[in-house]
Amino acid sequence: MTSRLKLVGLVAVPALLAAAVPSAYAAAQPHTTRAAIAGDVLKGLNHDAARTGAVSAAKHISVAISLTPRNNKGLDTFIANVTSPRSSSYGHYLTKAQFAARFGRTDAEVKRVKDYLRAQGLTVGKVHSGNLLVDASGTAAQLEKAFGTKLATWKDAKSGRAFYANATAPTLPTGIAGLVSDVTGLNNRAQLHHQATDTVAPRNGPGGGYTPAQLKGGYNVSGTYTGSGQKIALLEFDGFAQSNITKYDTNYSLGSPTPTVSKVDGGSGALGDGQVEVELDIEVLHAIAPKANVTVFEGPNSDAGEVDTYQAIVDSGIPTTSISWGASESQRTTSNINAVDAVFKAGAAEGLGFYAASGDDGSDDAGNGTTTVDYPASDPYVTGVGGTKLTVTSANAFSKEVAWSGGGGGKSSVFKIPSWQTAVQKSAGGGYRQVPDVSAHANPSPGVSIYSQGTWTSVGGTSAAAPEWAAFGALYNQQAAASGKANLGFANPALYTTSGTGFHDITSGSNGAYSAATGWDFTTGWGSYNAATLATKLLG
Repeated sequence: MTSRLKLVGLVAVPALLAAAVPSAYAAAQPHTTRAAIAGDVLKGLNHDAARTGAVSAAKHISVAISLTPRNNKGLDTFIANVTSPRSSSYGHYLTKAQFAARFGRTDAEVKRVKDYLRAQGLTVGKVHSGNLLVDASGTAAQLEKAFGTKLATWKDAKSGRAFYANATAPTLPTGIAGLVSDVTGLNNRAQLHHQATDTVAPRNGPGGGYTPAQLKGGYNVSGTYTGSGQKIALLEFDGFAQSNITKYDTNYSLGSPTPTVSKVDGGSGALGDGQVEVELDIEVLHAIAPKANVTVFEGPNSDAGEVDTYQAIVDSGIPTTSISWGASESQRTTSNINAVDAVFKAGAAEGLGFYAASGDDGSDDAGNGTTTVDYPASDPYVTGVGGTKLTVTSANAFSKEVAWSGGGGGKSSVFKIPSWQTAVQKSAGGGYRQVPDVSAHANPSPGVSIYSQGTWTSVGGTSAAAPEWAAFGALYNQQAAASGKANLGFANPALYTTSGTGFHDITSGSNGAYSAATGWDFTTGWGSYNAATLATKLLG
Protein backbone atom coordinates (compact mmCIF):
# COMPACT_ATOMS: atom_id res chain seq x y z
CA MET A 1 0.00 0.00 0.00
CA THR A 2 1.13 3.51 -0.67
CA SER A 3 -0.18 6.76 0.70
CA ARG A 4 -1.44 9.71 -1.26
CA LEU A 5 0.01 13.13 -0.66
CA LYS A 6 -0.52 16.53 -2.27
CA LEU A 7 1.77 19.30 -1.14
CA VAL A 8 2.84 22.69 -2.46
CA GLY A 9 5.53 25.35 -1.98
CA LEU A 10 7.22 28.40 -3.43
CA VAL A 11 10.15 29.07 -5.74
CA ALA A 12 11.97 32.36 -5.86
CA VAL A 13 12.55 34.18 -9.13
CA PRO A 14 16.31 34.87 -9.41
CA ALA A 15 17.12 38.36 -8.25
CA LEU A 16 20.23 40.38 -7.53
CA LEU A 17 21.28 40.20 -3.92
CA ALA A 18 21.48 43.50 -2.10
CA ALA A 19 25.02 44.52 -1.25
CA ALA A 20 24.03 45.47 2.26
CA VAL A 21 20.78 44.74 4.07
CA PRO A 22 19.81 46.28 7.42
CA SER A 23 19.27 43.79 10.19
CA ALA A 24 15.74 45.11 10.74
CA TYR A 25 14.78 44.36 7.16
CA ALA A 26 12.81 46.95 5.26
CA ALA A 27 9.91 44.84 3.99
CA ALA A 28 7.57 47.02 5.97
CA GLN A 29 8.70 50.01 3.91
CA PRO A 30 6.27 50.60 1.03
CA HIS A 31 8.90 51.42 -1.59
CA THR A 32 11.07 48.31 -1.20
CA THR A 33 11.51 46.54 -4.55
CA ARG A 34 9.95 43.08 -4.42
CA ALA A 35 10.32 40.03 -6.65
CA ALA A 36 7.46 37.64 -7.41
CA ILE A 37 7.88 34.10 -6.15
CA ALA A 38 6.50 31.95 -8.94
CA GLY A 39 5.10 28.46 -8.74
CA ASP A 40 3.05 28.45 -5.56
CA VAL A 41 -0.47 29.31 -6.63
CA LEU A 42 -2.26 25.97 -6.60
CA LYS A 43 -2.91 24.50 -10.03
CA GLY A 44 -6.50 24.86 -11.20
CA LEU A 45 -7.50 26.63 -8.00
CA ASN A 46 -10.30 28.61 -9.65
CA HIS A 47 -11.52 25.61 -11.62
CA ASP A 48 -11.76 22.87 -9.00
CA ALA A 49 -12.47 24.95 -5.90
CA ALA A 50 -14.72 27.82 -4.92
CA ARG A 51 -13.48 30.78 -2.93
CA THR A 52 -15.52 31.19 0.25
CA GLY A 53 -13.90 34.05 2.15
CA ALA A 54 -10.80 35.36 3.89
CA VAL A 55 -8.60 33.60 6.42
CA SER A 56 -8.95 34.95 9.95
CA ALA A 57 -6.17 37.48 10.52
CA ALA A 58 -5.36 35.86 13.86
CA LYS A 59 -5.04 32.28 12.55
CA HIS A 60 -1.62 30.84 13.50
CA ILE A 61 0.28 29.18 10.63
CA SER A 62 3.71 27.52 10.44
CA VAL A 63 5.94 27.75 7.38
CA ALA A 64 9.30 26.31 6.31
CA ILE A 65 11.60 28.51 4.23
CA SER A 66 14.04 26.69 1.94
CA LEU A 67 17.20 28.48 0.85
CA THR A 68 19.08 27.91 -2.40
CA PRO A 69 22.39 26.06 -1.99
CA ARG A 70 25.57 27.88 -2.81
CA ASN A 71 27.05 26.54 -6.05
CA ASN A 72 24.10 24.30 -6.88
CA LYS A 73 25.82 22.99 -10.02
CA GLY A 74 28.88 22.14 -7.97
CA LEU A 75 26.64 20.20 -5.59
CA ASP A 76 25.25 18.18 -8.50
CA THR A 77 28.79 17.38 -9.66
CA PHE A 78 29.90 16.39 -6.17
CA ILE A 79 26.96 14.00 -5.75
CA ALA A 80 27.58 12.46 -9.17
CA ASN A 81 31.16 11.68 -8.16
CA VAL A 82 30.60 10.57 -4.57
CA THR A 83 27.85 8.11 -5.59
CA SER A 84 29.52 6.64 -8.69
CA PRO A 85 31.58 3.45 -8.22
CA ARG A 86 33.65 4.56 -11.21
CA SER A 87 34.83 7.70 -9.40
CA SER A 88 37.84 7.96 -7.10
CA SER A 89 35.57 10.01 -4.81
CA TYR A 90 33.08 7.16 -4.40
CA GLY A 91 31.91 6.85 -0.80
CA HIS A 92 33.81 9.91 0.45
CA TYR A 93 30.67 11.58 1.77
CA LEU A 94 30.47 14.95 3.49
CA THR A 95 29.70 15.40 7.15
CA LYS A 96 26.88 17.77 8.06
CA ALA A 97 29.42 20.45 8.97
CA GLN A 98 31.32 19.97 5.71
CA PHE A 99 28.11 20.18 3.69
CA ALA A 100 27.10 23.41 5.43
CA ALA A 101 30.53 24.95 4.89
CA ARG A 102 30.64 24.01 1.22
CA PHE A 103 27.05 24.35 -0.01
CA GLY A 104 24.95 25.92 2.75
CA ARG A 105 24.17 29.61 3.02
CA THR A 106 26.51 31.61 5.22
CA ASP A 107 25.50 32.57 8.75
CA ALA A 108 25.31 36.18 7.58
CA GLU A 109 22.87 35.26 4.79
CA VAL A 110 20.73 33.20 7.15
CA LYS A 111 20.69 36.14 9.55
CA ARG A 112 19.37 38.39 6.78
CA VAL A 113 16.48 36.01 6.22
CA LYS A 114 15.78 35.70 9.95
CA ASP A 115 15.93 39.45 10.46
CA TYR A 116 13.46 39.97 7.65
CA LEU A 117 11.02 37.43 9.06
CA ARG A 118 11.24 38.91 12.55
CA ALA A 119 10.69 42.40 11.18
CA GLN A 120 7.32 41.16 9.91
CA GLY A 121 6.40 39.90 13.36
CA LEU A 122 7.04 36.22 12.61
CA THR A 123 8.60 33.90 15.17
CA VAL A 124 11.73 32.24 13.80
CA GLY A 125 12.18 28.62 14.82
CA LYS A 126 14.89 26.11 14.03
CA VAL A 127 17.62 26.65 11.45
CA HIS A 128 18.37 23.13 10.26
CA SER A 129 21.76 21.60 9.54
CA GLY A 130 23.17 22.73 6.23
CA ASN A 131 21.85 26.28 6.68
CA LEU A 132 19.25 25.62 3.98
CA LEU A 133 15.97 25.40 5.90
CA VAL A 134 14.48 27.86 8.38
CA ASP A 135 11.24 27.31 10.30
CA ALA A 136 8.96 30.22 11.15
CA SER A 137 5.40 30.88 12.29
CA GLY A 138 2.97 33.71 12.77
CA THR A 139 -0.56 34.89 12.19
CA ALA A 140 -2.19 34.90 8.77
CA ALA A 141 -1.96 38.71 8.77
CA GLN A 142 1.78 38.60 9.48
CA LEU A 143 2.35 36.01 6.72
CA GLU A 144 0.36 38.09 4.24
CA LYS A 145 2.54 41.09 5.05
CA ALA A 146 5.79 39.09 4.89
CA PHE A 147 5.02 37.42 1.57
CA GLY A 148 2.95 40.12 -0.10
CA THR A 149 -0.08 37.97 -0.76
CA LYS A 150 -3.58 37.28 0.53
CA LEU A 151 -4.78 34.06 2.12
CA ALA A 152 -8.32 33.02 1.26
CA THR A 153 -10.60 30.15 2.25
CA TRP A 154 -11.76 27.70 -0.40
CA LYS A 155 -14.03 24.67 -0.80
CA ASP A 156 -12.87 21.76 -2.92
CA ALA A 157 -15.44 21.04 -5.65
CA LYS A 158 -14.86 17.29 -5.60
CA SER A 159 -14.48 16.46 -1.91
CA GLY A 160 -16.26 19.44 -0.38
CA ARG A 161 -13.36 19.89 2.02
CA ALA A 162 -12.56 23.42 3.20
CA PHE A 163 -8.98 24.68 3.00
CA TYR A 164 -7.00 27.90 2.80
CA ALA A 165 -4.50 29.00 0.15
CA ASN A 166 -2.70 32.05 -1.12
CA ALA A 167 -4.79 33.59 -3.89
CA THR A 168 -1.90 35.33 -5.65
CA ALA A 169 1.78 34.64 -6.18
CA PRO A 170 3.78 35.74 -3.13
CA THR A 171 6.55 38.31 -3.33
CA LEU A 172 9.70 39.04 -1.33
CA PRO A 173 12.12 41.96 -1.29
CA THR A 174 14.75 41.34 -3.94
CA GLY A 175 17.58 41.07 -1.44
CA ILE A 176 15.77 38.13 0.20
CA ALA A 177 14.14 36.54 -2.85
CA GLY A 178 17.52 35.65 -4.30
CA LEU A 179 18.26 33.52 -1.23
CA VAL A 180 14.91 31.73 -1.01
CA SER A 181 13.98 28.75 -3.16
CA ASP A 182 10.71 27.75 -1.50
CA VAL A 183 8.27 28.54 1.29
CA THR A 184 5.87 25.80 2.33
CA GLY A 185 2.82 26.32 4.47
CA LEU A 186 0.84 29.07 2.72
CA ASN A 187 -1.91 26.57 1.95
CA ASN A 188 -3.29 23.47 3.65
CA ARG A 189 -5.07 21.80 0.76
CA ALA A 190 -2.86 18.73 1.03
CA GLN A 191 -4.34 15.79 2.87
CA LEU A 192 -2.19 12.76 3.59
CA HIS A 193 -3.93 9.41 3.37
CA HIS A 194 -3.07 5.87 2.43
CA GLN A 195 -4.58 3.05 0.42
CA ALA A 196 -4.67 -0.10 2.53
CA THR A 197 -4.81 -3.41 0.67
CA ASP A 198 -5.65 -6.01 3.27
CA THR A 199 -6.43 -9.61 2.27
CA VAL A 200 -6.34 -13.05 3.78
CA ALA A 201 -4.92 -15.97 1.81
CA PRO A 202 -3.75 -19.50 2.76
CA ARG A 203 -0.09 -19.00 3.58
CA ASN A 204 2.09 -19.90 6.53
CA GLY A 205 1.91 -16.58 8.36
CA PRO A 206 -0.86 -15.53 10.73
CA GLY A 207 -3.35 -13.50 8.75
CA GLY A 208 -2.44 -15.32 5.57
CA GLY A 209 0.67 -13.40 4.48
CA TYR A 210 4.34 -14.14 4.02
CA THR A 211 6.49 -14.73 7.09
CA PRO A 212 9.98 -13.35 7.78
CA ALA A 213 11.45 -16.74 6.80
CA GLN A 214 9.67 -16.66 3.45
CA LEU A 215 10.72 -13.10 2.65
CA LYS A 216 14.36 -13.70 3.63
CA GLY A 217 14.43 -17.03 1.83
CA GLY A 218 12.84 -15.65 -1.31
CA TYR A 219 15.42 -12.88 -1.48
CA ASN A 220 18.40 -14.97 -0.38
CA VAL A 221 19.13 -13.01 2.78
CA SER A 222 22.05 -14.63 4.59
CA GLY A 223 21.62 -15.46 8.26
CA THR A 224 25.06 -13.93 8.85
CA TYR A 225 23.74 -10.41 8.40
CA THR A 226 20.85 -9.20 10.57
CA GLY A 227 21.26 -5.44 10.47
CA SER A 228 23.09 -5.43 13.79
CA GLY A 229 24.64 -2.04 14.52
CA GLN A 230 22.74 -0.39 11.66
CA LYS A 231 20.10 2.36 11.71
CA ILE A 232 17.02 2.77 9.54
CA ALA A 233 14.64 5.74 9.47
CA LEU A 234 10.95 5.69 8.61
CA LEU A 235 9.12 8.78 7.36
CA GLU A 236 5.57 8.64 8.75
CA PHE A 237 2.51 10.86 9.10
CA ASP A 238 0.78 8.69 11.66
CA GLY A 239 1.80 6.68 14.72
CA PHE A 240 1.83 3.09 15.95
CA ALA A 241 1.12 1.02 19.03
CA GLN A 242 4.22 -0.66 20.44
CA SER A 243 2.07 -3.54 21.71
CA ASN A 244 1.40 -4.55 18.10
CA ILE A 245 5.10 -4.47 17.23
CA THR A 246 5.92 -6.52 20.31
CA LYS A 247 3.30 -9.13 19.37
CA TYR A 248 4.81 -9.44 15.88
CA ASP A 249 8.39 -9.70 17.12
CA THR A 250 7.49 -12.23 19.80
CA ASN A 251 5.52 -14.42 17.41
CA TYR A 252 8.54 -14.79 15.11
CA SER A 253 11.16 -14.71 17.91
CA LEU A 254 12.93 -11.79 16.22
CA GLY A 255 14.37 -10.09 19.31
CA SER A 256 14.30 -6.73 17.54
CA PRO A 257 15.21 -3.49 19.35
CA THR A 258 12.23 -1.35 20.33
CA PRO A 259 11.72 1.37 17.71
CA THR A 260 12.56 4.94 18.68
CA VAL A 261 10.08 7.72 17.95
CA SER A 262 11.22 11.18 16.85
CA LYS A 263 8.38 13.70 16.74
CA VAL A 264 8.83 16.50 14.21
CA ASP A 265 6.95 19.79 14.68
CA GLY A 266 4.91 18.22 17.48
CA GLY A 267 4.36 14.88 15.76
CA SER A 268 1.46 13.40 13.81
CA GLY A 269 -1.21 13.66 16.50
CA ALA A 270 -3.57 10.93 17.66
CA LEU A 271 -3.50 7.52 15.97
CA GLY A 272 -5.41 7.56 12.70
CA ASP A 273 -6.11 5.25 9.80
CA GLY A 274 -2.45 5.42 8.82
CA GLN A 275 -1.53 3.28 11.81
CA VAL A 276 -1.53 0.10 9.72
CA GLU A 277 0.91 1.82 7.34
CA VAL A 278 3.39 2.58 10.10
CA GLU A 279 3.13 -0.86 11.68
CA LEU A 280 3.59 -2.51 8.27
CA ASP A 281 6.80 -0.53 7.70
CA ILE A 282 8.27 -1.38 11.10
CA GLU A 283 7.38 -5.06 10.95
CA VAL A 284 8.75 -5.57 7.43
CA LEU A 285 12.05 -4.02 8.54
CA HIS A 286 12.10 -6.34 11.56
CA ALA A 287 11.31 -9.32 9.33
CA ILE A 288 14.36 -8.85 7.07
CA ALA A 289 16.81 -6.87 9.23
CA PRO A 290 15.65 -7.84 12.74
CA LYS A 291 18.58 -6.36 14.68
CA ALA A 292 18.62 -2.93 13.01
CA ASN A 293 17.67 0.08 15.11
CA VAL A 294 14.56 1.72 13.66
CA THR A 295 13.69 5.39 14.25
CA VAL A 296 10.17 6.45 13.31
CA PHE A 297 10.01 10.13 12.35
CA GLU A 298 6.41 11.23 12.91
CA GLY A 299 5.50 14.55 11.34
CA PRO A 300 2.28 16.57 10.99
CA ASN A 301 -0.12 16.02 8.12
CA SER A 302 0.88 19.21 6.28
CA ASP A 303 3.10 20.39 3.47
CA ALA A 304 5.49 22.20 5.82
CA GLY A 305 5.48 19.08 7.99
CA GLU A 306 6.67 16.99 5.06
CA VAL A 307 9.69 19.16 4.32
CA ASP A 308 10.59 19.43 8.00
CA THR A 309 10.31 15.66 8.51
CA TYR A 310 12.60 14.88 5.60
CA GLN A 311 15.04 17.49 6.90
CA ALA A 312 14.92 15.98 10.39
CA ILE A 313 15.95 12.63 8.90
CA VAL A 314 18.90 14.25 7.12
CA ASP A 315 19.78 16.09 10.33
CA SER A 316 19.84 12.72 12.14
CA GLY A 317 22.42 11.26 9.75
CA ILE A 318 20.61 7.89 9.66
CA PRO A 319 21.97 6.25 6.49
CA THR A 320 18.87 4.40 5.22
CA THR A 321 15.27 5.62 5.00
CA SER A 322 12.06 3.92 3.88
CA ILE A 323 9.22 6.08 2.51
CA SER A 324 5.69 4.76 1.92
CA TRP A 325 3.88 8.09 1.49
CA GLY A 326 3.60 9.95 -1.79
CA ALA A 327 1.45 11.63 -4.42
CA SER A 328 1.36 11.90 -8.16
CA GLU A 329 3.72 14.47 -9.63
CA SER A 330 0.69 16.09 -11.25
CA GLN A 331 -0.86 16.72 -7.84
CA ARG A 332 2.10 18.77 -6.58
CA THR A 333 3.51 22.12 -7.56
CA THR A 334 6.95 22.21 -9.12
CA SER A 335 8.13 24.47 -6.32
CA ASN A 336 7.20 21.96 -3.62
CA ILE A 337 8.96 19.18 -5.50
CA ASN A 338 12.04 21.39 -5.70
CA ALA A 339 11.96 21.97 -1.93
CA VAL A 340 11.81 18.25 -1.12
CA ASP A 341 14.36 17.44 -3.83
CA ALA A 342 16.81 19.87 -2.21
CA VAL A 343 16.64 17.87 1.03
CA PHE A 344 17.29 14.63 -0.85
CA LYS A 345 20.29 16.22 -2.56
CA ALA A 346 21.78 17.16 0.78
CA GLY A 347 21.18 13.61 1.97
CA ALA A 348 22.90 12.14 -1.08
CA ALA A 349 25.97 14.34 -0.49
CA GLU A 350 26.10 13.11 3.10
CA GLY A 351 25.80 9.40 2.23
CA LEU A 352 22.11 8.83 2.95
CA GLY A 353 19.89 6.52 0.91
CA PHE A 354 16.12 6.93 0.47
CA TYR A 355 13.81 4.13 -0.79
CA ALA A 356 10.30 5.24 -1.79
CA ALA A 357 7.18 3.31 -2.78
CA SER A 358 6.27 3.93 -6.43
CA GLY A 359 2.50 3.81 -5.89
CA ASP A 360 -0.33 1.28 -6.03
CA ASP A 361 -2.22 2.54 -9.09
CA GLY A 362 -0.07 1.07 -11.83
CA SER A 363 0.90 3.38 -14.67
CA ASP A 364 -1.94 5.82 -13.79
CA ASP A 365 -0.78 7.17 -10.45
CA ALA A 366 -3.07 10.20 -10.58
CA GLY A 367 -6.11 8.01 -11.31
CA ASN A 368 -7.27 10.24 -14.17
CA GLY A 369 -6.75 7.96 -17.15
CA THR A 370 -3.26 9.21 -18.00
CA THR A 371 0.24 7.86 -17.43
CA THR A 372 1.68 9.49 -14.32
CA VAL A 373 4.24 8.56 -11.66
CA ASP A 374 4.43 9.01 -7.92
CA TYR A 375 6.68 11.47 -6.10
CA PRO A 376 9.09 11.13 -4.26
CA ALA A 377 9.76 7.80 -6.03
CA SER A 378 10.45 9.80 -9.20
CA ASP A 379 13.06 12.02 -7.56
CA PRO A 380 16.51 11.55 -9.15
CA TYR A 381 18.08 11.29 -5.67
CA VAL A 382 15.66 8.58 -4.48
CA THR A 383 15.45 4.85 -5.26
CA GLY A 384 11.91 4.25 -6.53
CA VAL A 385 10.58 0.82 -5.52
CA GLY A 386 7.93 -0.92 -7.63
CA GLY A 387 5.87 -4.02 -6.90
CA THR A 388 6.00 -7.72 -7.73
CA LYS A 389 4.24 -10.96 -6.87
CA LEU A 390 6.78 -13.32 -5.29
CA THR A 391 6.36 -17.09 -5.12
CA VAL A 392 8.55 -19.19 -2.83
CA THR A 393 9.03 -22.94 -2.54
CA SER A 394 8.05 -25.07 0.44
CA ALA A 395 11.66 -24.66 1.57
CA ASN A 396 11.25 -20.85 1.49
CA ALA A 397 13.49 -20.44 -1.57
CA PHE A 398 12.86 -18.18 -4.56
CA SER A 399 10.59 -19.85 -7.11
CA LYS A 400 9.34 -17.15 -9.49
CA GLU A 401 8.26 -13.54 -9.62
CA VAL A 402 6.01 -11.48 -11.88
CA ALA A 403 5.13 -7.81 -12.03
CA TRP A 404 2.27 -6.74 -9.76
CA SER A 405 -0.49 -4.95 -11.68
CA GLY A 406 -0.69 -2.14 -9.12
CA GLY A 407 3.03 -1.31 -9.07
CA GLY A 408 3.67 2.29 -10.06
CA GLY A 409 5.91 2.97 -13.02
CA GLY A 410 6.41 5.21 -16.03
CA LYS A 411 8.16 8.46 -16.88
CA SER A 412 8.50 11.61 -14.83
CA SER A 413 6.98 14.83 -16.14
CA VAL A 414 9.36 16.91 -14.00
CA PHE A 415 12.88 15.48 -14.03
CA LYS A 416 15.09 14.88 -17.05
CA ILE A 417 16.72 11.46 -17.21
CA PRO A 418 19.74 11.29 -14.86
CA SER A 419 23.12 10.37 -16.32
CA TRP A 420 23.23 7.07 -14.41
CA GLN A 421 19.97 5.96 -16.10
CA THR A 422 20.81 6.80 -19.72
CA ALA A 423 22.21 3.32 -20.38
CA VAL A 424 18.66 1.94 -20.09
CA GLN A 425 16.89 4.92 -21.64
CA LYS A 426 13.66 3.90 -23.36
CA SER A 427 11.92 5.78 -26.16
CA ALA A 428 8.73 5.74 -24.08
CA GLY A 429 10.59 7.74 -21.45
CA GLY A 430 10.98 10.69 -23.77
CA GLY A 431 14.25 11.74 -22.15
CA TYR A 432 12.75 11.96 -18.65
CA ARG A 433 13.45 10.12 -15.40
CA GLN A 434 12.19 6.55 -15.60
CA VAL A 435 10.44 4.81 -12.68
CA PRO A 436 10.85 2.48 -10.81
CA ASP A 437 14.49 1.62 -10.24
CA VAL A 438 13.93 -1.68 -8.44
CA SER A 439 11.03 -3.70 -7.03
CA ALA A 440 10.03 -6.25 -4.41
CA HIS A 441 7.03 -8.24 -3.22
CA ALA A 442 3.91 -6.05 -3.04
CA ASN A 443 1.05 -8.22 -4.29
CA PRO A 444 -1.73 -8.21 -1.66
CA SER A 445 -2.76 -11.85 -2.16
CA PRO A 446 -0.73 -13.12 -0.47
CA GLY A 447 0.71 -10.01 1.10
CA VAL A 448 2.97 -9.72 4.11
CA SER A 449 1.80 -11.13 7.43
CA ILE A 450 1.65 -8.31 10.01
CA TYR A 451 0.05 -7.64 13.37
CA SER A 452 -1.78 -4.32 13.44
CA GLN A 453 -4.58 -2.77 15.46
CA GLY A 454 -4.88 -5.89 17.59
CA THR A 455 -5.19 -8.50 14.84
CA TRP A 456 -3.19 -10.50 12.31
CA THR A 457 -3.71 -9.51 8.72
CA SER A 458 -2.06 -9.71 5.31
CA VAL A 459 -1.09 -6.40 3.74
CA GLY A 460 0.21 -5.67 0.25
CA GLY A 461 1.30 -2.70 -1.85
CA THR A 462 4.54 -0.95 -2.66
CA SER A 463 4.46 0.27 0.94
CA ALA A 464 5.66 -3.25 1.72
CA ALA A 465 8.23 -3.22 -1.08
CA ALA A 466 9.94 0.02 0.06
CA PRO A 467 10.91 -1.27 3.54
CA GLU A 468 11.95 -4.58 1.95
CA TRP A 469 14.56 -2.63 0.02
CA ALA A 470 15.49 -0.35 2.93
CA ALA A 471 16.17 -3.52 4.94
CA PHE A 472 18.56 -4.66 2.21
CA GLY A 473 20.31 -1.28 2.45
CA ALA A 474 20.91 -1.86 6.16
CA LEU A 475 22.15 -5.42 5.58
CA TYR A 476 24.54 -4.17 2.90
CA ASN A 477 25.85 -1.42 5.19
CA GLN A 478 26.55 -4.01 7.88
CA GLN A 479 28.50 -6.12 5.39
CA ALA A 480 30.32 -3.05 4.01
CA ALA A 481 31.35 -1.99 7.51
CA ALA A 482 32.79 -5.45 8.13
CA SER A 483 34.78 -5.08 4.89
CA GLY A 484 36.03 -1.59 5.73
CA LYS A 485 33.97 0.03 2.99
CA ALA A 486 31.57 2.97 2.89
CA ASN A 487 27.80 2.81 3.28
CA LEU A 488 25.75 2.37 0.13
CA GLY A 489 24.22 5.85 0.46
CA PHE A 490 22.20 6.99 -2.55
CA ALA A 491 22.12 3.63 -4.29
CA ASN A 492 20.99 4.27 -7.87
CA PRO A 493 24.33 5.05 -9.57
CA ALA A 494 25.82 1.87 -8.09
CA LEU A 495 22.73 -0.25 -8.81
CA TYR A 496 22.73 0.78 -12.46
CA THR A 497 26.39 -0.17 -12.90
CA THR A 498 25.50 -3.80 -12.11
CA SER A 499 23.63 -4.17 -15.43
CA GLY A 500 21.17 -6.38 -13.59
CA THR A 501 23.67 -8.69 -11.86
CA GLY A 502 22.31 -9.68 -8.46
CA PHE A 503 18.67 -9.06 -9.44
CA HIS A 504 15.73 -11.32 -10.20
CA ASP A 505 14.92 -10.09 -13.70
CA ILE A 506 11.12 -10.02 -14.02
CA THR A 507 9.91 -10.52 -17.57
CA SER A 508 6.16 -11.09 -17.25
CA GLY A 509 3.25 -9.03 -16.00
CA SER A 510 1.98 -5.50 -16.59
CA ASN A 511 1.08 -2.37 -14.62
CA GLY A 512 -1.35 -1.04 -17.22
CA ALA A 513 0.43 0.94 -19.92
CA TYR A 514 3.72 -0.96 -19.54
CA SER A 515 4.76 -4.60 -19.61
CA ALA A 516 7.70 -6.34 -17.99
CA ALA A 517 10.61 -7.26 -20.26
CA THR A 518 14.18 -8.50 -20.15
CA GLY A 519 16.44 -6.07 -18.29
CA TRP A 520 15.21 -2.74 -16.93
CA ASP A 521 11.53 -1.92 -17.55
CA PHE A 522 8.78 0.48 -16.44
CA THR A 523 7.00 -2.12 -14.30
CA THR A 524 9.74 -3.46 -12.00
CA GLY A 525 12.92 -1.55 -12.88
CA TRP A 526 15.84 -3.97 -12.56
CA GLY A 527 13.68 -6.34 -10.49
CA SER A 528 13.99 -7.62 -6.93
CA TYR A 529 17.23 -8.40 -5.14
CA ASN A 530 19.19 -11.56 -4.56
CA ALA A 531 20.73 -10.21 -1.37
CA ALA A 532 23.89 -12.31 -1.30
CA THR A 533 24.87 -11.89 -4.95
CA LEU A 534 23.90 -8.21 -5.19
CA ALA A 535 25.88 -7.32 -2.07
CA THR A 536 28.90 -9.16 -3.44
CA LYS A 537 28.60 -7.31 -6.75
CA LEU A 538 28.26 -3.90 -5.06
CA LEU A 539 31.22 -4.58 -2.78
CA GLY A 540 33.35 -5.18 -5.85
